[in-house]
Amino acid sequence: MGCATLVPMAKHTSPVTLTDKKRESVLRDLDAHRMTAVQAAQSLGITERQVWRLLAAFRQEGAEAVIHGNRGRTPQQTLPPEMQQRILELAQTTYVGFNQTHFTEKLQNVEKIKVSRPTVWRILQDAGIKSPQRHRRPKHRSRRDRRPRAGMLLQIDGSDHDWLERRGPHLTLLGAIGATGEVVAALFRREEDAHGSMLLLQRIVLEHGIPLALYADGHSIFVRPPADKETIDEQLAGQREPTQVGRLLNDLGIEMITALSPQAKGRIERLWGTFQDRLVSELRLAGICTLEAAHRFLSSYLPTHNAHFALSPADADSAYRPVPAKLDLSVIFSFQYSRIVANDNTVRVGASMLQIPANGERSSYAKAKTLFCVGLDGSTFVLHNGRRIAYMPSKDPTADIRAAKR
Repeated sequence: MGCATLVPMAKHTSPVTLTDKKRESVLRDLDAHRMTAVQAAQSLGITERQVWRLLAAFRQEGAEAVIHGNRGRTPQQTLPPEMQQRILELAQTTYVGFNQTHFTEKLQNVEKIKVSRPTVWRILQDAGIKSPQRHRRPKHRSRRDRRPRAGMLLQIDGSDHDWLERRGPHLTLLGAIGATGEVVAALFRREEDAHGSMLLLQRIVLEHGIPLALYADGHSIFVRPPADKETIDEQLAGQREPTQVGRLLNDLGIEMITALSPQAKGRIERLWGTFQDRLVSELRLAGICTLEAAHRFLSSYLPTHNAHFALSPADADSAYRPVPAKLDLSVIFSFQYSRIVANDNTVRVGASMLQIPANGERSSYAKAKTLFCVGLDGSTFVLHNGRRIAYMPSKDPTADIRAAKR
């Protein structure tokens, strides 16, 4: 029996394929008893039951039976053209610069367009719109196990980046992230400094408790640079004076671990990559252009970020320690300087000077050893044997505080 030429049905728009011709040839051989059903199934890569079904349709409809019934039809799941155009418009206007996963989330949560990320990828890819996120070739790393309890180890760092994309001042974002990926605290600063690091640590202690250890780079905020010359007092004592933040960590009993490379701080480095992508886009979307507005936005953004990215700890018990009742946090979180009281009962640090008023404890503090403290709000006070003997409120609580020479 000769082979007939296939004529597609009117509903089919695609050309007849080689697979169609092969199916027709096999079915004709099977119908003419030149091939068994088992051989036909093996040749077509389908089950014997499917072979008998195709043969029955072939005997009834002829060559058209080998063409799939959905050939040339638009799938039910295909988005309408107007919906695809709407997605393209949003990608190039409201959400320009968003990566495709972030953009898909915005479509679902804000625009109420229920669409999958692969679909968004296909629509943008067909339009020639590439993801702004660059993917680097992965490097081989040895994985460290996560700490099982929250508060056992926090990674802390700063990211100098154009967070407001020239709509406002150039800012640095300080942040701390736990082993579970939870961002426990973050704040914007003009630059990475000791004052900002103290404010960040203060927020962590007040909101969560005292962590066991801190993992940071060898920034001079945390450790004294080796190039710093030792003072005579340090040489006599046989140890170097800590930095202001280093002293704070010692007072709170927080172990300081210094990272020797950016890769060692992989978790927080990845966080910066995520923030420089997602947070920058969110700040742009909200029209943030000032430091104060960025602070307010960040406080509302972090819970959403943590709900999306943070994992549950392996051990539900927290390793954060409560603040001891006898610990005065206003003293702990301050810049401290050892000073000798002058003959006129004044204490000076740089341009700051405090007059110690007369009190019933003693008539004069001249030559007494004291501790001159500058609080994080800019207030100044003097301690003698742990007792405050002088105090001056801050003239500008929002001003940045710089560490003075000891």
